[in-house]
Amino acid sequence: MKRKWFNIDVTVLGLSVSGISAAKYLAAQGANCTISEKRQPSEEDLEKIKELENLGIKIEMGENKEETILKSDVIITSPGIPPNAEVYKLLKEHNIETFGEVDLAYRETVVPFIAITGTNGKTTTTKLVSEILTNAGLNAPSCGNIGIPPTSLLLKEKNIDYFVAEISSYQIATNPAFKPQIAVFLNYTPDHIDWHGNEEEYFKAKADLFLKKQPTWAVLNAFDIKIAELKLDLDSEVYFFGREAEDRCVFIKDEKILIKDKNKNLIEVIELNQIPLKGRHNFENIMAAVAVAHIAGIEAKIIKSTIINFSPPEHRIEYVETINGIEYYNDSKATNCDSTICALRAFEDNKIVLIAGGRDKGTDLSELCAEVKAHTNAVILIGEAADRFEKALNSSGFNNIHRKNTLEEAIDFAGELKQGTVLLSPACASFDMFNNFEERGQVFKNYVRSKKTQCEN
Repeated sequence: MKRKWFNIDVTVLGLSVSGISAAKYLAAQGANCTISEKRQPSEEDLEKIKELENLGIKIEMGENKEETILKSDVIITSPGIPPNAEVYKLLKEHNIETFGEVDLAYRETVVPFIAITGTNGKTTTTKLVSEILTNAGLNAPSCGNIGIPPTSLLLKEKNIDYFVAEISSYQIATNPAFKPQIAVFLNYTPDHIDWHGNEEEYFKAKADLFLKKQPTWAVLNAFDIKIAELKLDLDSEVYFFGREAEDRCVFIKDEKILIKDKNKNLIEVIELNQIPLKGRHNFENIMAAVAVAHIAGIEAKIIKSTIINFSPPEHRIEYVETINGIEYYNDSKATNCDSTICALRAFEDNKIVLIAGGRDKGTDLSELCAEVKAHTNAVILIGEAADRFEKALNSSGFNNIHRKNTLEEAIDFAGELKQGTVLLSPACASFDMFNNFEERGQVFKNYVRSKKTQCEN
């Protein structure tokens, strides 16, 4: 590998987690590596920049300089750069080889990838698959859009059996050679329209993981017609989940999750009342994970024990504290309406106080409003989306709406209302008030816990 990259000029676009990981990997393999970032450096960046420069990596901040790009043999792109960006036009004009960090890892290893995509539930399913395989004695770390670049694992992990990768639509679009052994399509609702341009392009980006890549195994949601119909154009072996099929499927019957194998034998995995995850949408995530585990040859008893002991990922309907009899849940990962709808339904007949709002994605709010009416006693709105959300809720006939300037004010007021469990599930991006959904969720948790401490003192 040293020879392969020795003296090759590579520019990595973006001082991001994945960009930094790609640069470190390439520098270790002998490449002449530059990270080019359009934004100005923050104080947090300075320490990172010093470390990277000590590794021999050049850092260019404030713009993507044309001369840097034109002298590059290879460009590693960031999934955050939209396809209509000027830099892509330049790359096409000069025919410079371009791919993403996931593609780099894929090209540099013979270890198979399990790729999990969909609008919602990717992180939960990725984590669960990784844990099931790990409990079966395999080395199967989770990576990808979950926040762990696979190139970082190439440098530090040995004897990996599978990369279990959460893959976003951005990553599918920017990693042309990436071909997983097993690919999972969990679900689909419109999202990220601003990046892809329209809903058709967004679905196409997801579907390309299957239609263009043709993985060995495709695990498809049988409830979604658009997803299920992909089978008609696949050479892959197909495993359905969610509904009983002729063979090779995972489904629910008599309040149990069952596997039907290629010989049409039924294998009981787990009873629904043994599953600790909140919400019926998680049953679909679990069925998808069960299908992947069965393809990988994992015994049902290992799958069952892992599910029973599985904890949901941070910021996904995550219980935080109970204060004066009121439970507080953090669902900051709900950056679109469909995620918030799933969270609302997870509480079934227990009506809640919903904290929502943030940077508006401009998606239709009619279904969200209907679920709010069915599952909430009150809504507290924050952020840039508050005006549109309030107007939509009022139009739907829901009027118990309150506006607050900060997340902390919203938390305080939600507790004072005493009208039910408090749920942060924004249905919006976080960038108007926070750096990312993780920071938003952490602020929520820290403030709720500080209130708990005050009550106890």
